[in-house]
Amino acid sequence: MQQKAPLLGSRPFHVTNRQVMAIAIPMTLASLTTPLLGIVDTAVVGQFGDAALLGGLAIGATFFDFVFTPFNFLRSGTSGLIAQAFGRGDALEERAAFWRAFVIAAISGFALVLLAPLIAAVGEWFMNADPALTTAMDVYVRVRLISAPAALINYTILGYFLGRGEAGVGLCLQFLLNGMNIALCIVLGLYLGWGVAGVAWATVCSELAAVIAGMVVLIGRFRALPKISPRHTFDIAAIRWMLHVNLGIMIRSLVIMGAYILFARQGAQLGTLTLAANAVLMHFVDVAYYFLGGFESAAQQLAGRAVGARDQPAFLRALRLTAGWGFSLAGFASVLAFAFGEQLIGAITSAADVRAEAVVYLPWAAFAAPSGVLAFQMNGVFIGASWSRDMCNAMLISFAVFIAALFAFGHIFGNDGLWAAFHIFLLLRGVSLLSIMRRRVRTAFVE
Repeated sequence: MQQKAPLLGSRPFHVTNRQVMAIAIPMTLASLTTPLLGIVDTAVVGQFGDAALLGGLAIGATFFDFVFTPFNFLRSGTSGLIAQAFGRGDALEERAAFWRAFVIAAISGFALVLLAPLIAAVGEWFMNADPALTTAMDVYVRVRLISAPAALINYTILGYFLGRGEAGVGLCLQFLLNGMNIALCIVLGLYLGWGVAGVAWATVCSELAAVIAGMVVLIGRFRALPKISPRHTFDIAAIRWMLHVNLGIMIRSLVIMGAYILFARQGAQLGTLTLAANAVLMHFVDVAYYFLGGFESAAQQLAGRAVGARDQPAFLRALRLTAGWGFSLAGFASVLAFAFGEQLIGAITSAADVRAEAVVYLPWAAFAAPSGVLAFQMNGVFIGASWSRDMCNAMLISFAVFIAALFAFGHIFGNDGLWAAFHIFLLLRGVSLLSIMRRRVRTAFVE
């Protein structure tokens, strides 16, 4: 019989603004270190004055993100399952869910290491770039794939802490990871002159350091708790359920990536100037979404905990608070974009024609944050509650509508049509999940 934790996650519980911000702020700060790392990587390699090295780093990082995006479920899916166990006060299941995800992460990571030559070859074929650029990309991808086991385990560790609402611990680990990465990138890439290889090795070393730090914390905790049997940890039904939940999250991640790629592709069809302007404006969208991602994480943990505790009032209050904060922040981001957008565009690019083109379409980018609030919040709720099949189905429907709108509106209205389709995609994702959630709530909290 499973032992229940007497206090942790005991039900019912009251959701407060403080709880929301205790998750949202650390996760937002952790997210914001990621683009900073990318800037440092680019600056270090840029010091060598070789366009091929810089281009190889850029496409290598893009391809690497493409390989790793399907594994985002190791963070979000793990977080949702642990949040539900936390809500039930089931300390044994919290650890069991972590170890199941840990094993999946380790196996997947080592598989990527073994497949590194094939993955690099596929990347080179797909990018079809110049030889010098391809060489730099090959070095970056092959070295970075060495970090795959550690990187995927780090996803799992972060998911565990987020599922328990301990975003501060997750923030410390992310600061260690990205801070060490930045420092080593400068030392190895610039001072030792390793270039692209140095940037990649910096990531490998920092991922390993973060895994060691995270596991030291976790093992120290687990030793003080009752032992968990392997039969419980590797229960076939529980593993099947985890895989079922994670499959939906994986498909969702791939569809979102596909939507961004299609948007960029159709922009390219309208000319290099349009493609460049949209790329500049996407920086506005990305920064706004880093902040919204913090409230998505809060919705994920609090909704999952409420579902586990069968506490409908807490669930509904979590919805109200995360929506309120999300729309407030999105509105503030839009005001800032309108007030300082032209200056920020000028800081991003010195090309006069690109600046002028980006200013024309700035309102579309400025309103992307309000359009995306509900989509982000509902993603968090559905992942936290493990309603991934519904989320996946809604995403596929939204993606189909997006494709139709992208081609139809893009053909008629040009770049305005592309941005309109992008907003339709965001709004439809949120509205469709909200309508499904209303039905789900009627059955999720039945004892």
